Amino acid sequence: MRPETPETPANLAERLAHSGLRNTPQREVVYHALLDRRDHPTADEVYTRVRPEMPSISLATVYNCLETLVQCDLVRQVNFERGPSRYCANLHPHAHFHDEKTGATYDIPLPPEVLAQVRGVLPSGYDAKTVEITFHGQSPTA
Repeated sequence: MRPETPETPANLAERLAHSGLRNTPQREVVYHALLDRRDHPTADEVYTRVRPEMPSISLATVYNCLETLVQCDLVRQVNFERGPSRYCANLHPHAHFHDEKTGATYDIPLPPEVLAQVRGVLPSGYDAKTVEITFHGQSPTA
């Protein structure tokens, strides 16, 4: 049984319907794979996680589900230079720390005043839809 989270299947169905799409078992299993372990997996890692629950799912379907979830603003796509896209279910404003040695990615909370400062340096009349801040480095034990 999945832990209770603010993101529910009903919320998933509602957000998809708002975008003119319907909920499917494949979209639901992929969405929950991101909610259950918030470790910024790649599409291949999501595929590996959902196969035991849905053996008939294909890698192409996982990619399509992830694309849909990103388009519906249910998850964020995170890219680090030339590496594969990763997916983040945390929709609260935050930055990322990418450990270059281990490949792990961690959410870093951003206080509202930091976001306001960042937005404050935009050219006059411009507004940022999103702000993406990524720190790159290594953990002290690496």
